[in-house]
Amino acid sequence: MNWLKSIRGLGFAGCAAFSIASQALAQVVPVKVGCLYPLTGPAGLYGRDSSVAIQMALDHIRSQGSAGDPELDVTIEDTRSKSLRSEKMARRFIEEEKVDFLCGVVSSSVARAVSAEAFKHETFFIGTDHASPNLTTEALHSYYFRMSNGTRQSMLAGAKYIRESYQNPDEPLSIAFIGPDYEYGYQAWDDLREFLRQEGVDFEIAGEYWPRLFETDYSLYLQQLSDSPADIVVNGHWGLDLVTFVKQARLSNLFERTQFMNFDAGGNFEILAELGNDMPLGLVLSARHHVNWPPTNANHTFVEEFYDIAGRYPSYAAQGAYAGILAIAEAVKVAGGMSDKQAVRTALENLSLSLPEDPQGFRSTMDPTSHQLLQVQAIGKTVFNNTHVPATVLLGEWSIYYPPETWPSLDSDPGSAR
Repeated sequence: MNWLKSIRGLGFAGCAAFSIASQALAQVVPVKVGCLYPLTGPAGLYGRDSSVAIQMALDHIRSQGSAGDPELDVTIEDTRSKSLRSEKMARRFIEEEKVDFLCGVVSSSVARAVSAEAFKHETFFIGTDHASPNLTTEALHSYYFRMSNGTRQSMLAGAKYIRESYQNPDEPLSIAFIGPDYEYGYQAWDDLREFLRQEGVDFEIAGEYWPRLFETDYSLYLQQLSDSPADIVVNGHWGLDLVTFVKQARLSNLFERTQFMNFDAGGNFEILAELGNDMPLGLVLSARHHVNWPPTNANHTFVEEFYDIAGRYPSYAAQGAYAGILAIAEAVKVAGGMSDKQAVRTALENLSLSLPEDPQGFRSTMDPTSHQLLQVQAIGKTVFNNTHVPATVLLGEWSIYYPPETWPSLDSDPGSAR
């Protein structure tokens, strides 16, 4: 089978281009996909990992050789994590390059801008990394679908974990939260509190702290957290922000006097690799994909193949991008092409995929109401494990949480789906 797969993007310095291409039959019209990722700047690793995973997904589709599989023409461009830049890129993808799908986006605020453009132009947007539940509630529209765990899934699992492991029947738990001062952090904290109440956890709020995104000095916040009566500190940071926070927190007594938790991004391999021996043991963390869980052949193969290509192990962004490309190919195949958008939408709403992050016997399945892919959440504690250097600490002592059959909408959700 002949395939066309074109991946074009900015190099790490923002100026070089790269491409992967093969010959395609002239009469075959490929499905065009425009992906938007940060390839440079603080979040650039997520975009670079996503680019590798997209190549892997295209190779996987080609290797299957199934009748009816579409040919995909994928273009990747550098958003630099800027909302206005991303909005203009999305508009150009749609109006000039005539893409059938938009995909990607790391930041939830950037995703809101891209999703609005997708809705305006009736173009499908396959979200692969951002996590705010607003995209699947108040900002949801018929062309948006998310292929990675969102913070709502993470916070539901986190609330269950707290109920099972830390609830004190004699007195309320004291919980403090610190997270980035934008939508992602706000929604994570709102959802965690709501799910704790639904789980019957008796708790008090010891404090809420909102440093800016890409903060470099957490000393004031760490002092306030160390002086608070919190039994648990839930952290909502991700990426280099979390690395900076942990490095500075090690100089305080925070990890000794309270239980530190991060349910959505704390267990990302990028964090573990960057911190190495500086990652404290006993922290409760999770992520949207783990290099050492589930212990399946599919996940092991995905992680090792990524390493063979990139020379490093994948952050969770890679598995989301991989899922996004597989989802596009499967939906177009089921719909019989792109001529009927309603058929494509129906295929996406009924999507079921076997992905590297799926434990044995489970398939990631789309919730047709929220357009959120329902996946298993694994929460663990940091333990010594040097099987995936440069990380010397990975997660272990796992607690596994399967999603509900129907994804919940909370009373706190503003507005309704459009």
